[in-house]
Amino acid sequence: MDLGIAGKWALVCGASKGLGFGCAQALAREGVHVVLVARGAPALQEAAQRLTADPALPKGVQVLHVAADITTPEGRAAAFAVHQDYDIVVTNAGGPPPGDFRDWDREAWIKAVDANMLTPIELIKATVDGMAARGYGRIVNITSSAVKAPIDILGLSNGARSGLTGFVAGVSRTSKLASANVTINNLLPGAFDTDRLKATMEGGAKKSGKSIDEVRQLRMKTIPSLRFGTPEEFGATCAFLCSRHAGYITGQNVLIDGGAYPGTY
Repeated sequence: MDLGIAGKWALVCGASKGLGFGCAQALAREGVHVVLVARGAPALQEAAQRLTADPALPKGVQVLHVAADITTPEGRAAAFAVHQDYDIVVTNAGGPPPGDFRDWDREAWIKAVDANMLTPIELIKATVDGMAARGYGRIVNITSSAVKAPIDILGLSNGARSGLTGFVAGVSRTSKLASANVTINNLLPGAFDTDRLKATMEGGAKKSGKSIDEVRQLRMKTIPSLRFGTPEEFGATCAFLCSRHAGYITGQNVLIDGGAYPGTY
């Protein structure tokens, strides 16, 4: 299927690895020029080189990168200095740490809200009017399956990402944007085979006394698909939501978790 987005420009946050890289790769393979943003310069440069060397990359696709903290005004300014008018924006910031809510002070909450709610809102604010004026725009926020099924030790993430979800539910349905072919949706990943999941399982192994492989196998058994997702399939879903075929999909929370969520709605 031709997604109809070749030649467009995308800003992909947290793109040096994991789900962010999967999204950047899928978009670039569709002919989209991508600007990769992440904080770690070495990993980001390696990611850009991997994309540039990808044999599936169409000729002429530009892969640019900027090492910056997108959660800061300076980081966002650096991303927009590389390219100004984005047709596609994929927001993505690392989730806040797990823990007991009794241990989190105001600073911890502000940091979580700033990264996982306010930063995506700032990126939406900076791009949607230009998208509407040009008649095309796709914003995809990578959030978490915990938005639908909160996890007790991830209270910071539950709260901040739920705030973003509520905001998107309203702004995505404004006629000024929806009628101008500008969509805003959230992608909710479950367990994906990324460095973050590996780190979580290492912590679980230390706490339980089990081996990492035991913890991994036990976790997979809780998923009907009996496996973890891959960044590539996550990226493919992101690319579809960014395509011309998805213009009638907006304000939605697309859950990708191998069937782990047990609810009807």
